[in-house]
This record gives sequence, structure tokens and C-alpha cells, in this order.
Amino acid sequence: MSRSAGGYHHGNLQAALEDAALDLLETTSAAKISLREVARRAGVSHNAPYHHFGDRAALLGALGVRGMAALLAAQEEAVAGVDGTVARVRALGLAYVRYAASHPQAFSLVFDPDYCAADEPSAEMAPLIRRNEELLGGLVGELVREPGYEGRDPLALSAALWSTVHGMAQLIMLGHLPLEAAEPALQALVQ
Repeated sequence: MSRSAGGYHHGNLQAALEDAALDLLETTSAAKISLREVARRAGVSHNAPYHHFGDRAALLGALGVRGMAALLAAQEEAVAGVDGTVARVRALGLAYVRYAASHPQAFSLVFDPDYCAADEPSAEMAPLIRRNEELLGGLVGELVREPGYEGRDPLALSAALWSTVHGMAQLIMLGHLPLEAAEPALQALVQ
């Protein structure tokens, strides 16, 4: 999620506005982000965001897509650098939790039904969700062929793993668990 530090000068205004909004999202909840503040941070007139986003919800939907893309990229990168199915499953979960801990507002926005509806994802969000599901599903498909995991229902195991890791991410984001607890917890969950 790279963002420019300066205001908008030339090029892609929509990306500049999204970058400014992502900067805000690092310290402010989605509920408190205004188009006026995004425009101010991007160095453009307060009406400029309306040319690219019909309203605040459209901007937040775009940020949800960028957040999901960043979450997916973090998971794909973590898995790519690890050998062994069990270790890759743990790396996937750890990347998920670390992204949530590093970008709690963006992570929350990815799952906010007001902006990123699971049952009717946007055209931009749908392929990211599908890739994320395929990543987890593919690894779990491999996992159920590993000793100690054979015979388990891959769909049920995928749901159990995702639910557990998502819950852990929420607990860490809310300060109920330290981030350092994630790795040993995932080790205990998937060995």
C-alpha cells in the first residue's frame, strides 16, 4: 500500500485521492474519513473527489478493494517463501494476522458489509475474494493429504482455519492478545 507523501501534482487524480485516503485510514477509522479531508491531504479542491467517487461510500469501497489486494499480496508473498504444506498454512495465517495488526482500519474496511458486501462484492472485489479463497482452499487441499490431516473435510477445515485466524486477528487488533502470540498459536493449531 504505497502512498505518496506530497499532494497531487499531475497524473492519476483517482490514485492520489485513494493514496491520501489510505494515509488517513492508517490513523482514522473509515467512519471518520471525509471527502473534504481526503481532498485537503491530496492537495486538490474539496470538489475534486466527487469527479472520481460519487460519494464517500464509493471512496471507501475503493479503499476496501485496495486493502483486500494488499492483504492478498501479503499472504501470497508469505506462502511463496516457505517450503512444506504445514509451514505454508502457518505462514498464510501469520501473514493474515500481521496485515490486520499493521493496518487495522484497512483490514476492518475489507470486512465491513457497508462498503464490501460479502454476498454481492463489487466487480473489483470479487476476483480478489476468489483468489484469496483459492489460496486457502488450495493449501487446505494439500493439507488434507498430509499425515495427521488425511480424511478431513477440506471445506470444513478451511472454514475452521479462516475463522480461527480471523478471530485471532480481531483479538490482536483490539489489544486482547499481543501480536507475539500469533506465531505460537498458529504452531499449536497447525503442526
